[in-house]
Amino acid sequence: MAPEGKHEWHTETPASARRSKVVFGILAALLMAALGVAIATQVQGTGSGDTLDSARPADLLVILDNLGQREAALRQEIATLQETLETLQRSGGGSEAALAEANARLSALSIQVGAVPATGPGVVLTVTDPARGVGSDVILDMIQELRAAGAESIEIAGNGSAPIRVGVDSWVRGTPGNLQFDGVQLQAPYTVTAIGDPPTLAAALNIPGGVVDTVARSGGTVTVEQSEQVTTAALREVKPRQYAQPGN
Repeated sequence: MAPEGKHEWHTETPASARRSKVVFGILAALLMAALGVAIATQVQGTGSGDTLDSARPADLLVILDNLGQREAALRQEIATLQETLETLQRSGGGSEAALAEANARLSALSIQVGAVPATGPGVVLTVTDPARGVGSDVILDMIQELRAAGAESIEIAGNGSAPIRVGVDSWVRGTPGNLQFDGVQLQAPYTVTAIGDPPTLAAALNIPGGVVDTVARSGGTVTVEQSEQVTTAALREVKPRQYAQPGN
């Protein structure tokens, strides 16, 4: 993208020009927030043995595969946004269709990074842990399985705590019964809300050897409630970029 001030939008009115600059500015900020980290949801290790160093080779391969898929999706988002912006530049910024496309991408990216509330069909999970056996790795697997099944927005809450929107830089760590999510202490039971196709999300969690089975083996339970409308209202602060700038 060319530096600001290098293009003159002759076909736009001043108000339209300002509107385009606002859209592009927000798109750039949200995109850099989404791409500023390489791991969508990461486990920060503790001395309990749930570190990546102690993970089995098969588990590490799964983690690397998930990260590769996430990177590919973000790269595709970059390419799509760049194509949209180039279309606007070639048309002098006067294309209402291109501007509508940019706004649509802005809305999608805003939901992805947790900058705006989201509502739609989805599932609500209730995870009990009476035996204190559900660790950070189980919560991580739950979020990854929901994302792999197409969840577009996720939030998590513990007993008596406010919900936390899951973002591209979210992390979970700790021992069973003493979990932290993005630095917030969580106590069971946990409630996870995810927006996506309800049957697909529910099926992903109930596959043999999946999250529901894992929690059951740990002495807990997972209740999956499908709904035509759920809401993820918790918001994440979009951190300003410190080093990265949009490339030309």
